[in-house]
Amino acid sequence: MGVLLVSVSVLLAASAAVIFSGLVDRYRFARFVDHLKRAGLHYLSKALELLECAKLSGAFGRRRTGMLSNIDSDRVPQSPAPVDIRVLNCRVQRATLKEENRLVDAFSVDICGSIHTSIAACQATLKVTILDLTDGSPRAVQTQIKQGATAGGPALSPFCHKADLGKLPHQVTILSDWTAVAQLRLDKLLFPRKGSRNLQFDASVLSAGTGQELAHARCRFDYENPDVGYADLEDNAERTKVLAVALAFAVGAADGDLHDCEIDLIKNWARDNILDTCEQAPDQDEAKLEKALSKTVAFFRAGNKLDSYGMCMELLDIAPVAQRYDILELCLYVARASGSVAAEELAILKDLAISLDVDLEKFRAMLEKVLPIEMHQVKDIETVLGITSDMGREKARRHLNREYSKWNSRVTNADPGIQSQADQMLKLITEARSQYICEQRVPREDAKASKR
Repeated sequence: MGVLLVSVSVLLAASAAVIFSGLVDRYRFARFVDHLKRAGLHYLSKALELLECAKLSGAFGRRRTGMLSNIDSDRVPQSPAPVDIRVLNCRVQRATLKEENRLVDAFSVDICGSIHTSIAACQATLKVTILDLTDGSPRAVQTQIKQGATAGGPALSPFCHKADLGKLPHQVTILSDWTAVAQLRLDKLLFPRKGSRNLQFDASVLSAGTGQELAHARCRFDYENPDVGYADLEDNAERTKVLAVALAFAVGAADGDLHDCEIDLIKNWARDNILDTCEQAPDQDEAKLEKALSKTVAFFRAGNKLDSYGMCMELLDIAPVAQRYDILELCLYVARASGSVAAEELAILKDLAISLDVDLEKFRAMLEKVLPIEMHQVKDIETVLGITSDMGREKARRHLNREYSKWNSRVTNADPGIQSQADQMLKLITEARSQYICEQRVPREDAKASKR
């Protein structure tokens, strides 16, 4: 009984202090009193703790407004270490958002501390930006612009999150607890590079009317980026062009004779695709490029060869499929430059298509367009028609029937060149039918018996 009287007396003293200060409304305090009456001392300590918090923060008065009014203070994590409540502070934590029945990784930006304004009831907004400090010079974390994509890839813009905080009820608004104010989805952010990143988050509270900065906070956060960064993509694009030039020279030299027309075509492509993206003085760029191309020409004319397969494996890691098709197209036009395509050139083109992991039917369509059958010194049935020796007879028959229908419809084309190509393809299809369908293969057991 004595303990209860002491508890009630303490409660009444706290109540008088709260009512006098006006920091917590009567309804909230009455609710705490009701809890205490029903549960005793267990809730008394909790009530006194919350009242002390209210003295520091003012909690935004009788009503919370804007974004912050939607924050459930009971769910906000407490600060793991003391912070200076006189200024604005921010921190970043990893979070998971549920969106359309799936989970999305995000950064949760929390703030606590004081926001000072010159007037009461100031309409405020939040601004969050992110810098990557890992490599010495700060680089902005980017986001993709939905519209305005360029031919070279998606248009990017420095990431900036803005949100309405609503009205700040006092000239000095204090948040004594960490309050979540932004959830930044990771799939919307593009970092400079893959791997460990040291990020700087800047959170600013601005006046919605004037744009004046009312408070600012900064924090660091270490993040392991699993994806290729935009700077990596820039480096990869340059490397991809260098490898494209090397493969083009390999195709031109495949027959043992690197023609001047092939060299000129490759050099022009390199000037158009490499020089335009360099940042140094154009004269220096052109001189360096010409020197590198001359060395490459000398290398191939000396009979040397490159590891084409190894370069293709590197391209698989750094180049998207669209760029790999562009490389194949360049190589096809190099093979075309001399007016005819040798068997060795056709063979390396087929190997490149397989190694670069492109759709072989699309590659055949490119081959038919750039290198029509009349340019082939040797008619390679398997490469030209897309048929292989390991096909079953029925599968080969269906495939050749489709090819026959396609080319038979082009025999009457108004373009004489297409007519001529169709005639030759139909002849090649007839030859393939006799080789892959009509030819009777001797069973393995019968062949052994005939040898005896």
